[in-house]
Amino acid sequence: MKRQILVILSLVIISSMALSACAGGGAAGREYKEEKFEGLSLDAGGCDYGGFFKSIEATDEKTVVFTLCKSDPAFLSKVAFSPFAVYPKEWIKWSAGEESRTSAGLEKPIGTGPYMVSEWKRGESITFTKNPDYWGEAPLAADTLVFRWSTESAARLLELQAGTVDGFDNVGPDDFATIEGDSDLQLAIRPALNVFYIGMTNTYAPFDDVKVRQAIAMGIDRQRIVDTFYPEGSEVASHFTPCAIPNGCVGEDWYEFDPEAARSLLAEAGYPEGFETSLYYRDVVRGYLPQVSNVAQDIQAQLKDNLNIDAEIVVMESGAFIEASASGQLNGFHLLGWGADYPHITNFLDYHFGKDTQQFGAIDASIYQPIIDGGQIADNDEAAPIYEKANNAIRELVPMLPIAHGGSAVAYRAEVENPQASPLTSEVFAFSKPGDRDVFVWMQNAEPISMFCADETDGESLRACEQVMQGLYSYEVNGTAVEPALATNCEPNDDLTVWTCTLRDSVKFHDGTGLDADDVVMSFTMGLDASSEYHKGNTNLWEYYDYLWGMMNKPAE
Repeated sequence: MKRQILVILSLVIISSMALSACAGGGAAGREYKEEKFEGLSLDAGGCDYGGFFKSIEATDEKTVVFTLCKSDPAFLSKVAFSPFAVYPKEWIKWSAGEESRTSAGLEKPIGTGPYMVSEWKRGESITFTKNPDYWGEAPLAADTLVFRWSTESAARLLELQAGTVDGFDNVGPDDFATIEGDSDLQLAIRPALNVFYIGMTNTYAPFDDVKVRQAIAMGIDRQRIVDTFYPEGSEVASHFTPCAIPNGCVGEDWYEFDPEAARSLLAEAGYPEGFETSLYYRDVVRGYLPQVSNVAQDIQAQLKDNLNIDAEIVVMESGAFIEASASGQLNGFHLLGWGADYPHITNFLDYHFGKDTQQFGAIDASIYQPIIDGGQIADNDEAAPIYEKANNAIRELVPMLPIAHGGSAVAYRAEVENPQASPLTSEVFAFSKPGDRDVFVWMQNAEPISMFCADETDGESLRACEQVMQGLYSYEVNGTAVEPALATNCEPNDDLTVWTCTLRDSVKFHDGTGLDADDVVMSFTMGLDASSEYHKGNTNLWEYYDYLWGMMNKPAE
């Protein structure tokens, strides 16, 4: 998965609570005031629309009740995910004005986190400053946090060795040993909760023929790719979901490499001489894809050598690639992947193979129906035979070809305290400290697309948002367990269809407004209700809200 906003260099609470927005390329003098608690609610008018939420209601200033249409055992893991962070209702109303979040509203979100956005120099860096009124326990945080980026692992390593950055993401496979052998550096290994895949969209010929897709599944030597381009800790994907996720690997393993059988199947489909197509990717390194261009060239060569398929490589800008792939607009192969946002199989299968997913074209009911059914069962053993059906259907229909679960690592200067390598790539640098320095400089693979992460799926964007925004729950540092954040607790009823969340007292947003239940309801309304005047974002796909919860009042296609 871009308006003028408040400059958050200091918090000034005027007696009238009027807050002037003076920065970021919009008209100065715009104001909004803190509003009284209203007891907002969102009502879907029933469950026929197919989503999870029947209603969300602020029953008092500190209580929000989520009433679901069906059980959701992953509820807490989902609400901890950064796209579901809470914004002040006043800011939501203001930033959805006539400019529709096309300026600083996408670059300087207002949250409750330990850092605030100070400045975004497009193409260069993002500077965050410490939130002096942070509600949580005092973290190790440096006064200033800076995000920078570089697509080349070697360049990131040189900066770390020179001391110009304090840590960087996705160490190159060849650099693990170099860092481990340098006493001035330290390596933090990240578990491989990810998948890299070759996607195909079945609304375009010849990918509308399942025999073509099956032939491609047999015609790529996935072991060769992993052995050649991936670091230690990586493995060939036997299933789309990593096996560490419960029920991720129930069902049959993926196809073995068999180029002769692949060519025979391609001939049966009417392509004995192969065909011409395109191979799309974005040049952004990820834990699931550590050597992007090299892997793309190898896949291109294998397609030609094994299947006589001529695939022209097309490198796209990151944001355009994400939008085009998510909306099913790429008419050839596309290289993409996924890192776990929360540790549940619904995060992998629901997003990619849900009924309304567009990325791979039309999703067959044999895939999406067991995904719907399994997502309502809390007991993993009980859900296993249902997810076996889903995994086997994915294997049979081949909407994509899973290649690898990639091991990855984060490197830091030796002086950094509490180095992080989150399995969910959700490092929050307030909980690290760069030794005796006042500034912590982090270098990642690419510039964020925007920081309005309610409507983003890009990992580099989500990590930036993690520093600023918070939800009702959060993930433990360097782990996958959930823990209360803006809520002190969210208690379910017996069948997990009603969740009652109690908010913390005395939490303030960066703009000085206080947190109450209206802010939670307004934030979810903004994302869930496609008919809302506040449902304005960057891509306007609102992918996580749609695929993980189901949007209300979606316009007809």
